[in-house]
Amino acid sequence: ILCLASVAAALEFKYHHTEELEKYLKGVHAAYPSLTHLHSIGRSVEGRDLWVLVLGRFPTHHKIGIPEFKYVANMHGDETVGREILLHLIDFLVTSYGRDPVITRLLNNTRIHIMPTMNPDGFEATKVPDCYYTRGRYNRNGQDLNRNFPDAFEKNSASIQPETQAVMDWIKNETFVLSANLHGGALVASYTFDNGNPVTGSLKGYSKSPDDDVFIHLAKTYSSNHASMYKGTACDNRQTFPEGITNGYSWYQLEGGMQDYNYVWGQCFEITLELSCCKYPPADQLEKFWRDNKVALVEYIKQVHLGVKGQVTDKNGNPIPNAIVEAKGRPHVCPYRTNEQGEYFLLLLPGTYVINATVPGFKSMLKTVEIPDNTGNFSALKQDFSFSEVSDQIRSRVVSCPKTPLYEELVRASAAVKPTLHVLVLMTIMLVIFK
Repeated sequence: ILCLASVAAALEFKYHHTEELEKYLKGVHAAYPSLTHLHSIGRSVEGRDLWVLVLGRFPTHHKIGIPEFKYVANMHGDETVGREILLHLIDFLVTSYGRDPVITRLLNNTRIHIMPTMNPDGFEATKVPDCYYTRGRYNRNGQDLNRNFPDAFEKNSASIQPETQAVMDWIKNETFVLSANLHGGALVASYTFDNGNPVTGSLKGYSKSPDDDVFIHLAKTYSSNHASMYKGTACDNRQTFPEGITNGYSWYQLEGGMQDYNYVWGQCFEITLELSCCKYPPADQLEKFWRDNKVALVEYIKQVHLGVKGQVTDKNGNPIPNAIVEAKGRPHVCPYRTNEQGEYFLLLLPGTYVINATVPGFKSMLKTVEIPDNTGNFSALKQDFSFSEVSDQIRSRVVSCPKTPLYEELVRASAAVKPTLHVLVLMTIMLVIFK
């Protein structure tokens, strides 16, 4: 056991290529089999595994009430800092479990998925490290993976790549609540939307989601706990980021991005973390990058316990999947639904909210909740819904939100109405999608 632990702990501050990365992840899993689960969610164009290490008290499967969290790095193959600091995060979490009470409680109450590289082909193709652009940014087919997802605002004509499809399937098969993808080339926490139109405020240079306040909080949580991101100093003299955060669209418009896809179709709040001015810095700087990000990485994970969670059940206590559960006044263009266990998770800041649970064909249930800040307790407020008139023979049919540009429909619908009616239009479109 000591030998296995020493193998897992022998993590140097250097760049780990494919074979070394796989060896390290397998060593960690061998040393901590009850705390970790290692699996590949798919393969790259060149056939490299897309490894994910899952950490938690129940690493092999979802447990009711325990939220799912993920970190993804190296989506652009030449942006390398995130790839390495996620390996050091793994090392820190497994060696702290049972010793550090905060990390122990975090892992006991959270299922954490870590993908060190989404684009292993691009990383291996970057033969000469560079602070700026290299061809390794793209996958083997020359595609930018962060322009490759379905887009909620305009039709994305890019052919879905194997790496993208693997992540989409992964999102579909898990109940992810919160996520971040790690990039390089700037120092800022960027939040959704990356794309936009007049419905979301693009004419004013800002694309606002229904949960804009939560996204701002998430971005500030990371930047304020980072060694210097919160200062907002840019990598050059041309641009600054107040408090170290930015709305994605305000920074630059991006079609087919992963964070918007997570939010619209995955019911998962994701932000983009730009961690280094230099995309591929010298290896002797990696230890400092780890120190700069260590606290922020952990504090951000804790935010998965914001808000409210619960189950929707029938009169016999059986879970009702595909029930719509949303906070009043925060309708999502693709309504948020319960999973197969009838669970829902809504990230909300502390305050008073009305939660609306709807089972098609039955009267909606409304419950007013007072949400505290429970991140320190590692558990969101619990609020269940029981539909006494629903029997276990009745189930909501499986509903998949179409991969069409959903916000295009809102633009058409709102063309003849005043801006003050946008919320009403959004609710109408939701009903059309549901039907």
